[in-house]
Amino acid sequence: MKDVFELSVQVPFSMSGLRFDQAASELFPDFSRSRLQSWIKDGQLKVNGKLGKPKDKLIGGETLDLNAELEAQGDWQPEEITLDIVHEDEDLLIINKQAGLVVHPAAGNYTGTLVNALLNHIPELINLPRAGIVHRLDKETTGLMVVAKTLEAHTDLVAQLADRTVSREYEAVAVGAMTGGGTVNAPMGRHPIHRKLMAVLSQGGKRAVTHYRVATRFPHHTHIKVKLETGRTHQIRVHMAHIGFALVGDKTYGKSFKIPKGANEHLVEALKAFPRQALHAAKLGLEHPGTGEYTEWTAPLPEDFKNLLEALKHGYEHEPKD
Repeated sequence: MKDVFELSVQVPFSMSGLRFDQAASELFPDFSRSRLQSWIKDGQLKVNGKLGKPKDKLIGGETLDLNAELEAQGDWQPEEITLDIVHEDEDLLIINKQAGLVVHPAAGNYTGTLVNALLNHIPELINLPRAGIVHRLDKETTGLMVVAKTLEAHTDLVAQLADRTVSREYEAVAVGAMTGGGTVNAPMGRHPIHRKLMAVLSQGGKRAVTHYRVATRFPHHTHIKVKLETGRTHQIRVHMAHIGFALVGDKTYGKSFKIPKGANEHLVEALKAFPRQALHAAKLGLEHPGTGEYTEWTAPLPEDFKNLLEALKHGYEHEPKD
């Protein structure tokens, strides 16, 4: 079933001089500017019952009539893929993503993605941009993600992410013994040569800030807790590698594996066999788009991550220092 919106509002005289799309964006705050511009061009959003253009100037007193229907935003197909649902209500869905699950269909991964799983759970998500997904986790990163179930919630969550009011905390294991926590403030962008990778850039990068603190120190590794201030692609992995503490199992941004001095056989095997970057999105906090209340969710560490920490804890003669 498609969502149909039938709304009407009068333009206040205080908005005299604003463009049609600017006024519409303020008067219909549940929808994005790009969505409203599309509806204006399609004739689904009119001014005084007539077609208009997004750049048309208003004088105030006009009536804006919205009669729009959401259409499928892609040709993705539903697939029966198990989802670990932490919370669900009429506005949003909080999931604990498993390792190995690609978030969105792309070249080489047209099926078997989170989008396909979401459409199997809620077919109506086909009408939302990216099936309601407003942020991503890397394929091998586990943990919490929020998915919008309505266009209004999608617009609200996108705005919160843009305003950096969404709280995202991660747990990770880095190679190397850190002496303490800190902040990495290093602009990021596409790698100048390897375009599929991200990198810290001295010029032309976008602002990227990562805060981290030590949870447990081991002789040659550190269990850290990380909080994102910005949300660039691969941000934690790139920033940790940039300061010399790449994540365990990160074959993209880390260095070649070296056997830690003094490690027992069990730890060596655990480190060699760890199948992914040791990164888990453990806590997610945001202003609920339906209630307006700040709400947080947590996800426990997955088994492989817990086993890695146990191996590190018992991998040396001496106990780690907290």
